[in-house]
Amino acid sequence: MNTEEKYRRAALKEAEKARKIDEVPVGAVVVRDGQIIARAHNMREHNGQAMAHAEMLAIQKASRKLGTWCLSDCDLYVTLEPCMMCTGVISLARIRTLCYGTPDPKGGATESLIRVKEIRHIGTYPKEIRSGLLQSECAAVLQTFFRAKRAAKKQQKTTADLQ
Repeated sequence: MNTEEKYRRAALKEAEKARKIDEVPVGAVVVRDGQIIARAHNMREHNGQAMAHAEMLAIQKASRKLGTWCLSDCDLYVTLEPCMMCTGVISLARIRTLCYGTPDPKGGATESLIRVKEIRHIGTYPKEIRSGLLQSECAAVLQTFFRAKRAAKKQQKTTADLQ
C-alpha cells in the first residue's frame, strides 16, 4: 500500500465511523510531514450544526494542534468531493493539496459543479487537487448508506399506510 492510499484508507475509516452513528459517511484526515495530525467524520446530526462536515472538523483539529489557521504545509484527504462551504475553508486555511475519493455531482465545488481553481483570487489554494484513488470504495460507502435510508423510509411509509 502506498502512502497516499494509507491516508485515503484512514479517511474511509472515518467515514465508517460516521455511518455507524447514522451520519452521512464522509471522512477526512489532515496530513503534515507524512503524519496524520487530525481525523474527523461528519457530525452534523450529532452536533446539530450545519457546518460539522468532516473537512471542517479535521481542519479545526489540525489548526488547534498546530496553533495556527495557516495549514499551507498540510494535505487534506477526504472521501467525497468537498462542498462549496468546505472548499472555501480549505482555501482560506491554505491547505496545500486536496485529495478526494469520489466526485459529488450534486454538491461538489472543486470539479463537479464549481471549478474553484478557475475562480481568480479564490483559486490559489489548494495548490493541487487530486481525485479518484479508492473512488469505488468511497462511492460504495455513500451509496450503501443512502440505499438503506431510502429503504427504511419506504418501509415506514408502507407500515404507516397499513395502519
